[in-house]
Amino acid sequence: MALKFIKLFSLIFLVFLFSSTISHAKRNNPSDKTPSPFDFIKQLKGCHKGNNTKGIHLLKAYLKEFGYLEYLNQTQADGDDFDDILESAVKTYQENYHIKPTGTLDATTISKMTTPRCGVPDIVNGTNYMQPRNRNHESGSSGVHVVSHYSFFEGEPKWPPSKTHLTYRFLSNFPTDAIAPVVRAFQKWGSSTRFSFARVQTNQNADLVIGFHRGDHGDGFPFDGRGGTLAHAFAPTNGRFHYDADEQWSIGPVTGAFDLETVALHEIGHLLGLGHSSVEAAIMYSGIGAGEIKNLHADDIQGIRALYNR
Repeated sequence: MALKFIKLFSLIFLVFLFSSTISHAKRNNPSDKTPSPFDFIKQLKGCHKGNNTKGIHLLKAYLKEFGYLEYLNQTQADGDDFDDILESAVKTYQENYHIKPTGTLDATTISKMTTPRCGVPDIVNGTNYMQPRNRNHESGSSGVHVVSHYSFFEGEPKWPPSKTHLTYRFLSNFPTDAIAPVVRAFQKWGSSTRFSFARVQTNQNADLVIGFHRGDHGDGFPFDGRGGTLAHAFAPTNGRFHYDADEQWSIGPVTGAFDLETVALHEIGHLLGLGHSSVEAAIMYSGIGAGEIKNLHADDIQGIRALYNR
């Protein structure tokens, strides 16, 4: 009788562990049809210079958020006129994402703009780091030049040469079942870079701090709810990495949810100093589809080695 009770208890315990592992994804039901903060863009299909269409001011705000647009005149920013400045911003966005730069909101452009993405801007203070440029290929022969697609933050901030071992901790609100995917992401970066990483307890000092937040959480970059910006992280040596707690998160590919490890890989790249890449297969590409799994790409590795001169 005691043996049967032990077996039953063990079964219940295993079921509990499995349930807790996927609980975060289940709480955020993938079948929930909550509108994305980016859905307004779909209503602007076909808009181009010369149009005055309700909602264009929201497109201006979207492009400003990701670094493509800055008006000196707030009246222009708040207006629904599709002017020369907006057309130029749309063309730059299209160039960064390998879309024919027509300046018109065609179906391809709208599809790309409405893809959930990282909250880190593509362009900083007017400098477009996503545009391909010639660099010395760090892993190739001396003097050989290739076109690279990775980018860095403005001023190329990085961890000092003496700082190759980085500690990280999770905030107390971090879901227990979400920890393992982030740990795996750190391990993958550790195996491909000069860095090593170690987790410390929540109450200890750490170089990197990871948490779940929602809405305006005090860092100047408020989250926008489900289906918009998924997460963001800061350049060295700030060390902050935030997930949007309102998103539908999963461990592995789940329809309608976002893989915790894939997003962690991307944001850790920012923590190390990488900006966004224009290579869609790269982990540092800004957007990610629900249910998508990605890993480190050659462009990511070339970028981090170029930044740290090895």
